[in-house]
Amino acid sequence: MSERKMATEEDLMAFLAELGIETTTTNHPPAFTVEQGNAVWGDIPGVHCKNLFLKDAKGKLWLVVAPGERRIDLKALPKQIGSARLSFGSADLLREVLGVEPGSVTPFALINDREGRVSVVLDGWMMRQDLLNYHPLRNDATTTIAAEDFRKFLRATGHVPEIVEL
Repeated sequence: MSERKMATEEDLMAFLAELGIETTTTNHPPAFTVEQGNAVWGDIPGVHCKNLFLKDAKGKLWLVVAPGERRIDLKALPKQIGSARLSFGSADLLREVLGVEPGSVTPFALINDREGRVSVVLDGWMMRQDLLNYHPLRNDATTTIAAEDFRKFLRATGHVPEIVEL
């Protein structure tokens, strides 16, 4: 199997610029969890989010994106999104499909899902907010993007998200 080149943070920023999307990126100590993020996000405006890379019992891949404090019930989620039973995708699968390391999962990594293997689920409340925050392919920075620009980014990557009240 040949290794395909995954986008870097620089590639991501260039892609966003090509789309006419303005973002602000703030560097901070690495944050592997929402709890660690709360300690380093400081006064970065907008909704801070968590990203769950999941695989269902039929092998379908999912990226569920929600506000950091939102509790996601993995037992109830399949009924909400129409999936089979869900579990977390492995670190190797995450690297293969999205090109990021565990602890750096971000919807910006969809730039690397050129085959459209990942189904995207976004929290409805989150998508009604003005500003959203995600890792820029690494967990020692946070990139702030307007929700409408985030939708534009997803369309440009070929992903049509399902908006769900999680």
